[in-house]
Amino acid sequence: MGIVNATPDSFSGDGVVAPDAAAALGRRLLAEGADVIDVGGESSRPGATGVPVAEELGRVVPVIERLAGDRGMTVCVDTTKAEVARRAVRAGAAMLNDVSALRGDPEMTAVAAETRVPVVLMHARSEPRRPTAGAADIVAEVLSFLEERIEAAVAGGVSRERLMIDPGFGFGKTVQENLELLRRLGEFRVLGLPVVIGTSRKGTIGKVLGGLPASERLEGTAATVAVAITQGVDIIRVHDVTAMVRVARMTDAIVRSG
Repeated sequence: MGIVNATPDSFSGDGVVAPDAAAALGRRLLAEGADVIDVGGESSRPGATGVPVAEELGRVVPVIERLAGDRGMTVCVDTTKAEVARRAVRAGAAMLNDVSALRGDPEMTAVAAETRVPVVLMHARSEPRRPTAGAADIVAEVLSFLEERIEAAVAGGVSRERLMIDPGFGFGKTVQENLELLRRLGEFRVLGLPVVIGTSRKGTIGKVLGGLPASERLEGTAATVAVAITQGVDIIRVHDVTAMVRVARMTDAIVRSG
């Protein structure tokens, strides 16, 4: 899953607001080997300011319209807002990635049910912009949360077969909790759903490697991607598609050959 941040305040410094430029980035990531292009118009980095619905629509819908008709293109919209999700699917988005796990908007579950697209449910503590103290067992906490959100989604009319889960690397977790999640990603297979992980250029990598900025976290990201794949993760969400496709193919050849 290649990342297109249609926002000026992306933590990784790769935000592209102009629709033509953002669409060009999406096409480049597809050419580099991405299977899905994830388009988001609101930063979820700590301290980020929320974006009004109209502004977020203006950022993502034109990009999705430009991309969705391209041959081989699968577009995912990254949003917590029901109206943005609804309009994005109308524009051609074929997946929904919600970092609030359908909690951010009271209408989101209904939109997920009516649009019938695959949905990624992600764990985040409270609001992802306000990191909190660590839990005694981060895997148990995340599993419990995801089980509850899966049940809520199904009760709201979303088919379980269309759900995916993301443990939420970052998003209010400590460095040690993030590392523990990576070590134990295989435990999330118990839920019986595809697992998504987004470690790319995240702050934990920078901290572990002595304070490296986001632009210098490629190798650290590669390590997290390889470990995630060995733990059975199905989708990796990344900025640097060319490099991570190579990491994924090599890791697959080692641990999933045949």
